[in-house]
Amino acid sequence: MEPQVTDRPEKSRYEILAGDDGTETAGFAEYHLSEGEIAFIHTEIDPRFGGRGLGGLLARGALDDTRTRGLGVLPYCPFIRGWIGKHPEYADLVPEARRARFGL
Repeated sequence: MEPQVTDRPEKSRYEILAGDDGTETAGFAEYHLSEGEIAFIHTEIDPRFGGRGLGGLLARGALDDTRTRGLGVLPYCPFIRGWIGKHPEYADLVPEARRARFGL
């Protein structure tokens, strides 16, 4: 099965599900949601799933969802911040006045 990114608002995180049956949590991106903004604070991929590009799929899925929801992104998490830096088409999600703070 293809990995799936799912928002788990009750856990304040996006999860990426993978594995043979597509139900194992392979990683997550924790966030804090406030009015109009989502602050990503920590991203983690289970070492058993390392080296498969799941971190990038998780970042893309989470950021695509935030775009759909019209939320500004505050990438406090170094992984999410670095991913946005490598994919400048996502930099517009970070409010312009705060981009310099994140080096974007």
